[in-house]
Amino acid sequence: MALFSVWGHFLFQTGIMGLVFTYICSNEMAGNFEMNEERRGKYAGWLKRGILAECILVLALGMLVMGKQERDAAERTISNRILSIEDDYIKWVDFTVSYEALCRAYEWDVKTHETEYSIDWVELLAYTAAKTGGEFDRDALKTLDKAAEKLAEGETAMEELTEDLKYYPYYREAYDAAIGGLVGEYWEENPEYGGGSVLSGESADGDQRDGPAGEQTGRYTRQYGLKGYFPLARGFDYTHYDDFGAGRSYGYARKHLGHDMMGLVGTPIMAIESGVVTALGWNQYGGWRIGISSFDGKRYYYYAHLRQNYPYAEGLQEGSVVTAGDVIGYMGHTGYSTTENVNNIKIVHLHWGLQLIFDESQKEGNNEIWIDVYPLTRFLAKHTQAAVKVEGTKEWVRTVDIVDPKVEEYEAGQ
Repeated sequence: MALFSVWGHFLFQTGIMGLVFTYICSNEMAGNFEMNEERRGKYAGWLKRGILAECILVLALGMLVMGKQERDAAERTISNRILSIEDDYIKWVDFTVSYEALCRAYEWDVKTHETEYSIDWVELLAYTAAKTGGEFDRDALKTLDKAAEKLAEGETAMEELTEDLKYYPYYREAYDAAIGGLVGEYWEENPEYGGGSVLSGESADGDQRDGPAGEQTGRYTRQYGLKGYFPLARGFDYTHYDDFGAGRSYGYARKHLGHDMMGLVGTPIMAIESGVVTALGWNQYGGWRIGISSFDGKRYYYYAHLRQNYPYAEGLQEGSVVTAGDVIGYMGHTGYSTTENVNNIKIVHLHWGLQLIFDESQKEGNNEIWIDVYPLTRFLAKHTQAAVKVEGTKEWVRTVDIVDPKVEEYEAGQ
């Protein structure tokens, strides 16, 4: 602001001097009309240069004013997207990270894992958002890549890049709450024990371990990468589009705070992230539904409109601990009824939503934070889990077992 005032004062004074100079030249020429041709040409040249100087100074002043207005507008845009953090917790999150940005940041994370200069994908996305005001267009992707290249080469550190970014701490906390549990280390079952090969975007280092409760030596191989799973079993047809925020009228007028994936009745539903079942049963809006909370309590995954008569995986109940990729239920179209087990939803689909929780007061009521998960759903398609039907039953089970260290940590603490 001080710099703007100094430059503005300077340009104003210079402009006044130019006007005075032009006035003098004009009067000089007018008062000496009879001057010889050489002097008239000289004065005309001075006059032209004076007018040109005035134009340049006015243009510079205009650009300076417009630049400040643009910076102020950008600051207001960022501020409008970030409600104040009061009482030491976040009140709102507008999760605008694109599918392309999720993929790019994830690739940098995996590529640099266990190198001298490893990159955290959440931090990289938060840095980009703080630089762009939450925009993730082509220019933002260039910003992301440029920063990642410098970080990977050790030319700078994230602390240096974010030192003067006012909103980086906000984005860092918000994005960690949204996607912080999806990437990390886990153990995948080897092919000879029924498991599959390493999936796209993951890295295996060849370390072996026993299975849970001392199962066969070498049954699992350590992996690093996307350990969150796509919410539908591999190979089942589905369609979807971004319908977050669309209008809903059953019960009362409201916005759709989730993501709908249309498919066939009985399609196995998979746990996206490991966690604890904290809600199970009938809801007049969601029909048969499941709520799973992440171990850190920041994420609540909501799966709704499950199958009539047989909505859940066998044995699933409140308090059950599930591992990412487990079959937890089956697609249906129950809901929109105060009577249980009724198919009042016209289209068969899974509704899944992601609620972020920074404080206990945000779990239920008007303070709930739900984010648009359409880009995240597309991203999770990088990691699908196949399921097979248990002969003679309605049950389906996963084909590849994994061991999630977060599950072991949670169970050890109980």
